[in-house]
Amino acid sequence: MDDQPEMKAKNPWHRPRIIFITVLFVIGIVSMVAIGVVQNKPLHQKYKYGIVLDAGSSHTSVYIYQWPAEKENNTGMVQQMDACNVPGVGISGYSTEPNRAGDSLKSCMDKARSIIPNHRHPETPVYLGATAGMRLLEMKNAAASEKVLESVERVLQTYPFSYQGARIISGQEEGAFGWITVNYLNESLRQASGTLGALDLGGASTQITFVSGQKQESPDNSIDFRLYGHDYHVYTHSFLCYGKDQVLKLSLANEIRPVHTKTETIVVEDPCFHPGYRMNKNFQSVFNSPCVTGLSYPEKNFVHMGSGNGTKCHAAVRKVFNDSGCSYSICSFNGIFQPRVEGQFGAFSAFFFVMDFLNLTTLSLDEAKEELGKYCATPWEIIKQNHPNVKEKYLAEYCFSGTYILTLLEDGYNFTSHNWQDIKFIKKVCTLKLLKILYNSLFQQHNLSNC
Repeated sequence: MDDQPEMKAKNPWHRPRIIFITVLFVIGIVSMVAIGVVQNKPLHQKYKYGIVLDAGSSHTSVYIYQWPAEKENNTGMVQQMDACNVPGVGISGYSTEPNRAGDSLKSCMDKARSIIPNHRHPETPVYLGATAGMRLLEMKNAAASEKVLESVERVLQTYPFSYQGARIISGQEEGAFGWITVNYLNESLRQASGTLGALDLGGASTQITFVSGQKQESPDNSIDFRLYGHDYHVYTHSFLCYGKDQVLKLSLANEIRPVHTKTETIVVEDPCFHPGYRMNKNFQSVFNSPCVTGLSYPEKNFVHMGSGNGTKCHAAVRKVFNDSGCSYSICSFNGIFQPRVEGQFGAFSAFFFVMDFLNLTTLSLDEAKEELGKYCATPWEIIKQNHPNVKEKYLAEYCFSGTYILTLLEDGYNFTSHNWQDIKFIKKVCTLKLLKILYNSLFQQHNLSNC
Protein backbone atom coordinates (compact mmCIF):
# COMPACT_ATOMS: atom_id res chain seq x y z
CA MET A 1 0.00 0.00 0.00
CA ASP A 2 1.15 3.54 -0.70
CA ASP A 3 1.05 4.62 2.90
CA GLN A 4 3.36 1.87 4.05
CA PRO A 5 6.99 3.06 4.19
CA GLU A 6 9.82 0.95 2.94
CA MET A 7 13.49 1.45 2.30
CA LYS A 8 15.66 0.35 -0.58
CA ALA A 9 19.44 0.49 -0.63
CA LYS A 10 21.93 0.06 -3.42
CA ASN A 11 25.15 1.14 -1.81
CA PRO A 12 27.89 -1.07 -0.33
CA TRP A 13 27.45 -0.08 3.32
CA HIS A 14 24.03 -1.71 3.40
CA ARG A 15 25.18 -5.18 4.37
CA PRO A 16 22.37 -7.63 5.28
CA ARG A 17 22.63 -6.86 8.98
CA ILE A 18 22.50 -3.12 8.39
CA ILE A 19 19.64 -3.50 5.91
CA PHE A 20 17.66 -5.38 8.55
CA ILE A 21 18.41 -2.85 11.30
CA THR A 22 17.71 0.12 9.06
CA VAL A 23 14.43 -1.26 7.79
CA LEU A 24 13.32 -1.84 11.38
CA PHE A 25 14.32 1.71 12.29
CA VAL A 26 12.57 3.34 9.35
CA ILE A 27 9.37 1.32 9.76
CA GLY A 28 9.30 2.19 13.44
CA ILE A 29 10.00 5.86 12.77
CA VAL A 30 7.55 6.36 9.93
CA SER A 31 4.74 4.66 11.78
CA MET A 32 5.18 6.69 14.92
CA VAL A 33 6.37 10.19 14.07
CA ALA A 34 3.84 12.99 13.77
CA ILE A 35 3.65 16.30 15.57
CA GLY A 36 0.54 17.17 17.51
CA VAL A 37 -0.79 18.17 20.91
CA VAL A 38 -2.81 15.92 23.16
CA GLN A 39 -5.88 17.77 24.40
CA ASN A 40 -8.88 16.87 26.54
CA LYS A 41 -7.25 13.81 28.11
CA PRO A 42 -9.49 11.66 30.33
CA LEU A 43 -9.02 12.20 34.01
CA HIS A 44 -8.01 8.58 34.55
CA GLN A 45 -5.93 8.05 31.44
CA LYS A 46 -3.79 4.90 31.56
CA TYR A 47 -0.32 5.05 30.06
CA LYS A 48 2.52 2.89 28.89
CA TYR A 49 6.11 4.05 29.06
CA GLY A 50 9.47 3.78 27.36
CA ILE A 51 13.02 4.89 28.17
CA VAL A 52 15.69 6.01 25.70
CA LEU A 53 19.27 6.78 26.68
CA ASP A 54 21.10 9.06 24.23
CA ALA A 55 24.80 8.42 24.85
CA GLY A 56 26.52 11.32 23.12
CA SER A 57 30.21 12.12 22.99
CA SER A 58 30.15 14.60 25.89
CA HIS A 59 27.19 13.45 28.00
CA THR A 60 24.29 11.03 28.22
CA SER A 61 20.64 12.02 28.47
CA VAL A 62 17.81 9.76 29.65
CA TYR A 63 14.39 10.41 28.11
CA ILE A 64 11.14 8.99 29.49
CA TYR A 65 8.18 8.73 27.13
CA GLN A 66 4.52 7.87 27.70
CA TRP A 67 1.52 7.08 25.50
CA PRO A 68 -2.13 6.07 26.09
CA ALA A 69 -2.21 2.38 26.94
CA GLU A 70 -5.55 1.65 25.29
CA LYS A 71 -4.58 3.16 21.93
CA GLU A 72 -2.39 0.59 20.25
CA ASN A 73 -3.14 1.11 16.57
CA ASN A 74 -1.36 4.26 15.45
CA THR A 75 -3.65 6.57 17.41
CA GLY A 76 -1.71 7.03 20.65
CA MET A 77 0.44 10.14 20.95
CA VAL A 78 3.86 9.59 22.48
CA GLN A 79 4.88 12.41 24.78
CA GLN A 80 8.20 13.17 26.42
CA MET A 81 7.40 12.84 30.10
CA ASP A 82 10.78 13.67 31.60
CA ALA A 83 14.46 14.12 30.73
CA CYS A 84 17.49 13.60 32.94
CA ASN A 85 21.08 14.57 32.15
CA VAL A 86 23.52 11.99 33.48
CA PRO A 87 26.22 13.58 35.67
CA GLY A 88 29.78 13.50 34.36
CA VAL A 89 31.17 12.74 30.93
CA GLY A 90 29.78 10.61 28.13
CA ILE A 91 30.18 6.85 28.45
CA SER A 92 33.14 6.85 26.07
CA GLY A 93 35.00 8.93 28.67
CA TYR A 94 35.14 5.87 30.96
CA SER A 95 37.31 3.78 28.64
CA THR A 96 39.97 3.21 31.31
CA GLU A 97 37.37 2.55 34.03
CA PRO A 98 34.52 0.89 32.13
CA ASN A 99 32.53 -0.07 35.22
CA ARG A 100 31.98 3.62 35.90
CA ALA A 101 30.15 3.96 32.58
CA GLY A 102 27.29 1.82 33.82
CA ASP A 103 27.40 3.28 37.31
CA SER A 104 27.09 6.81 35.90
CA LEU A 105 23.60 6.00 34.64
CA LYS A 106 22.18 4.98 38.00
CA SER A 107 20.96 8.36 39.25
CA CYS A 108 18.87 9.01 36.14
CA MET A 109 17.68 5.42 35.93
CA ASP A 110 16.66 5.58 39.60
CA LYS A 111 14.66 8.68 38.73
CA ALA A 112 12.98 6.83 35.87
CA ARG A 113 12.09 3.95 38.19
CA SER A 114 10.47 6.35 40.64
CA ILE A 115 8.50 8.20 37.94
CA ILE A 116 7.09 5.21 36.06
CA PRO A 117 4.36 3.36 37.98
CA ASN A 118 5.57 0.07 39.44
CA HIS A 119 3.01 -2.07 37.67
CA ARG A 120 4.29 -0.76 34.30
CA HIS A 121 7.95 -1.54 34.96
CA PRO A 122 8.12 -5.05 33.42
CA GLU A 123 6.61 -3.89 30.13
CA THR A 124 8.59 -0.64 29.83
CA PRO A 125 11.27 -0.95 27.12
CA VAL A 126 14.67 0.66 27.73
CA TYR A 127 17.29 1.17 25.05
CA LEU A 128 20.66 2.92 24.85
CA GLY A 129 22.12 4.25 21.62
CA ALA A 130 25.67 5.60 21.47
CA THR A 131 26.86 7.98 18.78
CA ALA A 132 30.19 9.38 17.57
CA GLY A 133 32.02 9.38 20.91
CA MET A 134 31.71 5.61 21.10
CA ARG A 135 32.49 5.28 17.39
CA LEU A 136 35.78 7.01 18.12
CA LEU A 137 36.49 4.77 21.09
CA GLU A 138 35.68 1.70 19.02
CA MET A 139 38.15 2.91 16.39
CA LYS A 140 40.84 3.58 18.99
CA ASN A 141 40.29 0.61 21.31
CA ALA A 142 37.62 -1.91 20.33
CA ALA A 143 38.13 -3.95 23.51
CA ALA A 144 37.56 -0.89 25.71
CA SER A 145 34.48 0.02 23.71
CA GLU A 146 33.06 -3.46 24.22
CA LYS A 147 33.73 -3.31 27.96
CA VAL A 148 31.95 0.05 28.23
CA LEU A 149 28.88 -1.36 26.50
CA GLU A 150 29.00 -4.46 28.70
CA SER A 151 29.08 -2.23 31.79
CA VAL A 152 26.09 -0.27 30.52
CA GLU A 153 24.24 -3.48 29.77
CA ARG A 154 24.90 -4.95 33.23
CA VAL A 155 23.56 -1.88 35.01
CA LEU A 156 20.51 -1.43 32.81
CA GLN A 157 19.57 -5.08 33.28
CA THR A 158 19.45 -4.62 37.06
CA TYR A 159 16.39 -2.42 36.64
CA PRO A 160 12.89 -3.91 36.46
CA PHE A 161 12.35 -2.70 32.89
CA SER A 162 12.36 -4.59 29.58
CA TYR A 163 15.95 -4.18 28.43
CA GLN A 164 16.08 -3.91 24.63
CA GLY A 165 19.79 -3.42 24.02
CA ALA A 166 22.66 -0.97 23.77
CA ARG A 167 24.58 -0.37 20.59
CA ILE A 168 26.72 2.09 18.66
CA ILE A 169 24.83 3.90 15.91
CA SER A 170 26.54 4.46 12.57
CA GLY A 171 27.12 7.89 11.07
CA GLN A 172 24.92 6.98 8.12
CA GLU A 173 22.07 6.20 10.50
CA GLU A 174 22.50 9.56 12.22
CA GLY A 175 22.37 11.35 8.90
CA ALA A 176 19.42 9.36 7.54
CA PHE A 177 17.29 9.65 10.66
CA GLY A 178 18.09 13.33 11.06
CA TRP A 179 16.79 13.86 7.53
CA ILE A 180 13.62 11.85 8.21
CA THR A 181 13.04 13.79 11.42
CA VAL A 182 13.35 17.32 10.07
CA ASN A 183 11.03 16.42 7.22
CA TYR A 184 8.40 15.02 9.59
CA LEU A 185 8.72 18.13 11.70
CA ASN A 186 8.19 20.12 8.52
CA GLU A 187 5.34 17.82 7.43
CA SER A 188 7.04 17.41 4.05
CA LEU A 189 6.78 13.66 3.47
CA ARG A 190 3.03 13.12 3.86
CA GLN A 191 2.34 16.16 1.71
CA ALA A 192 4.91 15.13 -0.92
CA SER A 193 6.21 18.69 -0.89
CA GLY A 194 9.84 19.66 -1.30
CA THR A 195 12.01 18.19 1.42
CA LEU A 196 14.42 19.86 3.83
CA GLY A 197 18.06 18.90 3.96
CA ALA A 198 19.45 18.00 7.40
CA LEU A 199 22.55 19.48 9.04
CA ASP A 200 23.60 17.88 12.32
CA LEU A 201 26.56 18.85 14.50
CA GLY A 202 27.63 17.02 17.64
CA GLY A 203 30.78 16.94 19.71
CA ALA A 204 32.55 14.29 17.63
CA SER A 205 30.86 14.23 14.20
CA THR A 206 28.78 16.22 11.76
CA GLN A 207 26.27 14.97 9.17
CA ILE A 208 24.82 16.47 5.99
CA THR A 209 21.87 14.81 4.23
CA PHE A 210 19.67 16.09 1.41
CA VAL A 211 17.77 15.10 -1.70
CA SER A 212 19.82 15.91 -4.77
CA GLY A 213 18.73 15.94 -8.40
CA GLN A 214 22.35 15.76 -9.49
CA LYS A 215 24.30 12.69 -10.51
CA GLN A 216 25.41 10.62 -7.52
CA GLU A 217 29.05 9.77 -8.19
CA SER A 218 29.67 7.93 -4.92
CA PRO A 219 27.43 4.94 -4.07
CA ASP A 220 28.72 5.06 -0.48
CA ASN A 221 26.88 8.34 0.01
CA SER A 222 23.63 7.38 -1.68
CA ILE A 223 20.47 6.06 -0.03
CA ASP A 224 17.06 5.40 -1.59
CA PHE A 225 13.95 5.81 0.58
CA ARG A 226 10.35 5.03 -0.27
CA LEU A 227 8.16 6.79 2.28
CA TYR A 228 4.39 7.15 2.04
CA GLY A 229 4.38 6.15 -1.61
CA HIS A 230 7.09 8.58 -2.67
CA ASP A 231 10.67 7.80 -3.68
CA TYR A 232 13.55 9.87 -2.34
CA HIS A 233 17.12 9.67 -3.61
CA VAL A 234 19.18 11.02 -0.73
CA TYR A 235 22.80 12.05 -0.41
CA THR A 236 24.32 11.63 3.07
CA HIS A 237 27.73 11.72 4.69
CA SER A 238 28.94 11.69 8.28
CA PHE A 239 32.32 13.26 9.06
CA LEU A 240 33.76 11.54 12.12
CA CYS A 241 36.24 13.80 13.96
CA TYR A 242 34.47 16.93 12.70
CA GLY A 243 32.17 17.54 15.64
CA LYS A 244 32.93 20.82 17.39
CA ASP A 245 34.91 19.26 20.28
CA GLN A 246 37.14 17.11 18.09
CA VAL A 247 37.77 19.95 15.63
CA LEU A 248 38.95 22.10 18.52
CA LYS A 249 41.54 19.41 19.27
CA LEU A 250 42.54 19.31 15.60
CA SER A 251 42.93 23.07 15.48
CA LEU A 252 44.92 23.25 18.71
CA ALA A 253 47.18 20.44 17.50
CA ASN A 254 47.94 22.48 14.38
CA GLU A 255 48.92 25.43 16.58
CA ILE A 256 51.01 23.33 18.97
CA ARG A 257 53.13 21.38 16.49
CA PRO A 258 55.16 24.31 15.13
CA VAL A 259 56.14 25.55 18.62
CA HIS A 260 56.54 22.17 20.30
CA THR A 261 59.90 21.54 22.02
CA LYS A 262 61.03 19.21 24.76
CA THR A 263 62.22 21.69 27.36
CA GLU A 264 60.83 25.18 26.76
CA THR A 265 57.51 26.41 28.08
CA ILE A 266 55.09 26.45 25.19
CA VAL A 267 52.69 29.34 24.72
CA VAL A 268 49.95 28.86 22.12
CA GLU A 269 48.46 32.18 21.05
CA ASP A 270 44.98 31.34 19.81
CA PRO A 271 42.95 33.85 17.74
CA CYS A 272 39.79 31.78 18.40
CA PHE A 273 39.81 32.59 22.13
CA HIS A 274 39.13 35.98 23.67
CA PRO A 275 41.84 38.53 24.51
CA GLY A 276 42.84 38.03 28.13
CA TYR A 277 41.99 34.31 28.15
CA ARG A 278 44.88 32.33 29.63
CA MET A 279 44.79 28.72 30.78
CA ASN A 280 47.40 26.06 31.57
CA LYS A 281 46.59 22.85 29.73
CA ASN A 282 48.17 19.46 29.13
CA PHE A 283 49.13 18.04 25.75
CA GLN A 284 47.15 14.97 26.65
CA SER A 285 43.92 16.98 26.61
CA VAL A 286 44.53 17.65 22.92
CA PHE A 287 46.28 14.50 21.73
CA ASN A 288 44.11 11.94 23.54
CA SER A 289 41.88 11.32 20.53
CA PRO A 290 42.29 9.05 17.51
CA CYS A 291 41.37 12.12 15.46
CA VAL A 292 44.70 13.76 16.37
CA THR A 293 48.15 12.31 15.77
CA GLY A 294 50.29 12.30 18.90
CA LEU A 295 53.48 14.00 20.03
CA SER A 296 56.60 12.66 21.71
CA TYR A 297 55.94 14.39 25.03
CA PRO A 298 52.23 14.05 25.86
CA GLU A 299 52.84 14.72 29.55
CA LYS A 300 54.01 18.29 28.95
CA ASN A 301 51.87 21.36 29.60
CA PHE A 302 51.27 24.43 27.48
CA VAL A 303 49.80 27.87 28.05
CA HIS A 304 46.67 28.48 25.99
CA MET A 305 46.36 32.23 25.48
CA GLY A 306 43.62 34.01 23.54
CA SER A 307 44.15 36.88 21.12
CA GLY A 308 40.60 37.23 19.76
CA ASN A 309 41.02 37.85 16.05
CA GLY A 310 38.13 36.69 13.85
CA THR A 311 40.03 36.79 10.56
CA LYS A 312 42.97 34.81 11.93
CA CYS A 313 40.57 32.41 13.66
CA HIS A 314 38.89 31.64 10.35
CA ALA A 315 42.30 30.98 8.79
CA ALA A 316 43.24 28.66 11.66
CA VAL A 317 39.97 26.73 11.46
CA ARG A 318 40.29 26.52 7.69
CA LYS A 319 43.44 24.40 8.14
CA VAL A 320 41.44 21.42 9.46
CA PHE A 321 39.84 21.00 6.02
CA ASN A 322 41.74 19.25 3.24
CA ASP A 323 40.72 20.52 -0.19
CA SER A 324 43.20 18.45 -2.18
CA GLY A 325 42.75 15.00 -3.66
CA CYS A 326 39.17 15.16 -4.94
CA SER A 327 38.65 12.30 -7.40
CA TYR A 328 35.10 13.38 -8.26
CA SER A 329 33.70 16.28 -10.24
CA ILE A 330 32.89 18.06 -6.98
CA CYS A 331 33.75 17.49 -3.30
CA SER A 332 33.01 19.00 0.07
CA PHE A 333 36.34 18.41 1.85
CA ASN A 334 38.77 15.60 2.60
CA GLY A 335 38.11 14.12 -0.83
CA ILE A 336 34.45 13.35 -0.08
CA PHE A 337 31.98 13.62 -2.94
CA GLN A 338 29.13 16.05 -2.35
CA PRO A 339 26.76 17.45 -4.96
CA ARG A 340 25.94 21.14 -4.79
CA VAL A 341 23.59 21.90 -1.92
CA GLU A 342 20.05 22.63 -3.06
CA GLY A 343 16.79 23.51 -1.36
CA GLN A 344 16.01 24.42 2.24
CA PHE A 345 17.98 22.94 5.16
CA GLY A 346 17.27 22.41 8.84
CA ALA A 347 20.33 22.80 11.08
CA PHE A 348 20.05 21.36 14.58
CA SER A 349 21.94 20.16 17.66
CA ALA A 350 25.13 22.25 18.13
CA PHE A 351 24.41 24.19 14.94
CA PHE A 352 21.40 25.69 16.69
CA PHE A 353 22.72 25.97 20.25
CA VAL A 354 25.94 27.78 19.28
CA MET A 355 24.36 30.08 16.71
CA ASP A 356 21.47 30.85 19.05
CA PHE A 357 23.83 31.74 21.92
CA LEU A 358 25.69 34.09 19.58
CA ASN A 359 22.42 35.59 18.22
CA LEU A 360 23.39 34.71 14.65
CA THR A 361 20.49 32.50 13.56
CA THR A 362 18.62 35.14 11.56
CA LEU A 363 21.55 37.07 10.09
CA SER A 364 23.00 36.89 6.59
CA LEU A 365 26.38 35.21 6.17
CA ASP A 366 28.22 38.53 5.94
CA GLU A 367 26.38 39.91 8.96
CA ALA A 368 27.11 36.76 10.96
CA LYS A 369 30.82 37.03 10.17
CA GLU A 370 30.89 40.67 11.22
CA GLU A 371 29.05 40.09 14.51
CA LEU A 372 31.12 37.03 15.33
CA GLY A 373 34.31 38.99 14.72
CA LYS A 374 33.17 41.59 17.25
CA TYR A 375 32.27 38.89 19.76
CA CYS A 376 35.64 37.14 19.42
CA ALA A 377 37.46 40.44 19.94
CA THR A 378 35.60 41.13 23.20
CA PRO A 379 37.92 40.80 26.24
CA TRP A 380 37.52 37.61 28.26
CA GLU A 381 36.68 39.45 31.47
CA ILE A 382 33.76 41.23 29.80
CA ILE A 383 32.51 37.97 28.31
CA LYS A 384 32.50 36.39 31.79
CA GLN A 385 30.68 39.38 33.26
CA ASN A 386 28.04 39.22 30.55
CA HIS A 387 27.42 35.49 31.06
CA PRO A 388 27.94 34.72 34.76
CA ASN A 389 25.80 31.57 34.69
CA VAL A 390 27.64 29.81 31.85
CA LYS A 391 30.47 27.45 32.76
CA GLU A 392 33.76 29.04 31.73
CA LYS A 393 34.93 25.99 29.81
CA TYR A 394 31.94 26.21 27.47
CA LEU A 395 31.86 30.00 27.43
CA ALA A 396 35.48 30.18 26.30
CA GLU A 397 34.78 27.98 23.26
CA TYR A 398 31.87 29.86 21.65
CA CYS A 399 34.13 32.05 19.51
CA PHE A 400 35.87 28.96 18.13
CA SER A 401 32.65 26.99 17.73
CA GLY A 402 30.87 29.83 15.96
CA THR A 403 33.79 30.33 13.60
CA TYR A 404 33.92 26.61 12.92
CA ILE A 405 30.21 26.49 12.10
CA LEU A 406 30.45 29.37 9.62
CA THR A 407 33.57 27.84 8.07
CA LEU A 408 32.07 24.36 7.87
CA LEU A 409 28.90 25.61 6.21
CA GLU A 410 30.64 27.97 3.78
CA ASP A 411 34.00 26.37 3.02
CA GLY A 412 33.11 22.77 3.86
CA TYR A 413 29.55 22.21 2.68
CA ASN A 414 29.77 25.04 0.12
CA PHE A 415 26.88 27.26 1.15
CA THR A 416 27.21 30.83 -0.12
CA SER A 417 25.83 34.25 0.73
CA HIS A 418 23.22 33.63 -1.97
CA ASN A 419 21.68 30.54 -0.34
CA TRP A 420 22.59 31.19 3.31
CA GLN A 421 18.99 32.08 4.13
CA ASP A 422 17.99 28.58 3.01
CA ILE A 423 19.42 27.34 6.32
CA LYS A 424 16.88 27.29 9.17
CA PHE A 425 18.30 26.74 12.64
CA ILE A 426 15.98 24.36 14.47
CA LYS A 427 15.55 24.14 18.23
CA LYS A 428 13.43 20.96 18.22
CA VAL A 429 16.08 18.55 19.38
CA CYS A 430 14.28 16.09 21.66
CA THR A 431 12.58 14.43 18.69
CA LEU A 432 15.83 14.49 16.75
CA LYS A 433 17.75 12.87 19.57
CA LEU A 434 15.09 10.22 19.97
CA LEU A 435 15.12 9.25 16.32
CA LYS A 436 18.88 8.95 16.22
CA ILE A 437 18.67 6.04 18.63
CA LEU A 438 15.16 4.74 18.19
CA TYR A 439 14.85 0.99 18.59
CA ASN A 440 12.11 -0.64 16.50
CA SER A 441 10.27 -2.22 19.41
CA LEU A 442 10.21 1.09 21.30
CA PHE A 443 7.07 3.11 20.54
CA GLN A 444 6.35 1.21 17.34
CA GLN A 445 3.01 2.27 15.88
CA HIS A 446 2.73 5.41 17.93
CA ASN A 447 2.95 9.10 17.13
CA LEU A 448 5.22 11.57 18.88
CA SER A 449 4.10 14.84 20.42
CA ASN A 450 4.87 17.48 23.00
CA CYS A 451 8.68 17.54 22.87
